[in-house]
Amino acid sequence: MQMAAEIVVVAGLLLSGLLSAPLESQGQPAGYVKIVTGAASIARGGVERPAHPGDAIYQSDGLRTGAYGRLGVTLKDDTRISLGPNSQIDLSEFKFSPAEGQLGLVMKVLRGVAAFVSGRIVALRPNAVRIETPATIVGVRGTHVVIQAEYP
Repeated sequence: MQMAAEIVVVAGLLLSGLLSAPLESQGQPAGYVKIVTGAASIARGGVERPAHPGDAIYQSDGLRTGAYGRLGVTLKDDTRISLGPNSQIDLSEFKFSPAEGQLGLVMKVLRGVAAFVSGRIVALRPNAVRIETPATIVGVRGTHVVIQAEYP
C-alpha cells in the first residue's frame, strides 16, 4: 500500500512539473510584477495564470487585467509599466545587455490604458524603444507616456 501511495505522489509531482513547464521560460527574466490589484494575469506560451507580486516577466509574455484589475511591472532597465482595468499588452521584445550593445524594447498595447515610464534603454539608445497600438506606433524619446487603446 505504501508503494502505491509513493507512486501516486511521484506521478503527481511529474504531472505538476509537466503542466507548469509552459510557464517557465528560457533565459533571464525581463522584469518582475510589483503590484497586483484585482484580476490580473500573465500569458506565456498559450497558458494564462494569475499574476502575483514577485512573478517573473519574460520577453513575449502578455499581461492582462480584468474589469477592476491593475498591474504594475518593473523591467530590468528600470522601465515601469502600469496597466489599468480591462487592459492587455504584449512584451514583444526586451533586450538589455549594454555591455554587448543589445538594447531594445517593443511593447504592444492591445487595449485599455497603459502608463510607461522609461528606463535606461531610452537613456542609452532612444531609438531602441517602441510602443505599438492597434492603429499607431510610438517611438519613445521622453520619460513618461500614457496610452489608451480601444479595440474595435
